[in-house]
Amino acid sequence: MSSFLHTKWQHLLRDSAETPESIAAALNLDAGKLQKVTDRYPARINPYYMNLVKKYGKPLFRQAVPCEEELEDLPWLFPDGLCEEKQSPVRGVFHRYPDRVILAVSSECALFCRHCMRKRDVGKKKFFDREAALAYLENHEEIKDVILSGGDPFMLSDDCLHELLSALRRIPHVETLRIHTRMPCTLPQRITPELVSMLRCHAPLFINTHFNHPYEITGESAFACGLLVDAGIPVGCQSVLLRGVNDNSQILKDLFRGLLRIRVKPYYLHHPDPVAGILPFRMDLAEGLGIYSKILGHISGMAVPPYMVDLPGGGGKTALSRNCFPEADANGWIRLKNFEEKQYFYPALARPLGPAILS
Repeated sequence: MSSFLHTKWQHLLRDSAETPESIAAALNLDAGKLQKVTDRYPARINPYYMNLVKKYGKPLFRQAVPCEEELEDLPWLFPDGLCEEKQSPVRGVFHRYPDRVILAVSSECALFCRHCMRKRDVGKKKFFDREAALAYLENHEEIKDVILSGGDPFMLSDDCLHELLSALRRIPHVETLRIHTRMPCTLPQRITPELVSMLRCHAPLFINTHFNHPYEITGESAFACGLLVDAGIPVGCQSVLLRGVNDNSQILKDLFRGLLRIRVKPYYLHHPDPVAGILPFRMDLAEGLGIYSKILGHISGMAVPPYMVDLPGGGGKTALSRNCFPEADANGWIRLKNFEEKQYFYPALARPLGPAILS
């Protein structure tokens, strides 16, 4: 483990590199090029993750450091390409599926990931309306599952989280709580015994975290995940297949095996979402499925997550198989059905040539 194990997470967060000048100085880069990107999409790299970037290079560098390709836009890829805002009945609540909602309780993270599908909001002080959200949940008895997301919910203090989770637990029809956080990976010092003890009081509670490369599985992250699992809190991992980061079957096999070793269950492998700002990480869907197919049968089925796409227009997630792949139109879009059997168009090309022309 590094010297960061016993450093308070608040101190590491305070000392994060957030300006083009501080990031450039740490990594010997051109601050002017960084500035062009951070004017639109903010940056933050905490000292723990910065140390990993310096140690391991490209696969972590690409996830953390702004690049000018992020500014490349296509008119048919939108900042909110998944239409979360259209499915937001009150500020910070996304209600896409009948029995569950997402509460975007924070717009801050310990690391501003360059591939974030919500980079339109992260770091931009978009506040969660707690009272309106709780009222909405109380008035919709069909909601059984509440997911705290963001940003990162663990950017909230222990007391604030405890208060929110307690309020959710007082709603009779809410059965399970989930927290989606990248902190076990990007700032594992946040996972303290005090935090874990508080979370344990709110069972059944589940955590999904986010590792994309085996280099992110460190002594610190293993310790953090162990604290959660030992407290009876199941931990899963949603990974994203990212060009230049983990677009290799051996890397994915090492990642998924490594996650099982630290008792984290691979939950989903996402194709990069079709939203503005993450074009540097996208690949053709056929390429992604080809990489995924090479891990099948070569590692335990327990280590293999389903390969997921999130449908533009708010259709939700659907799993794909290389053996069931629709024919694309001339601009590179395919037609897929969601859980309601409604049809949606999905860009099978990393950079679709134009809008969907399927009829």
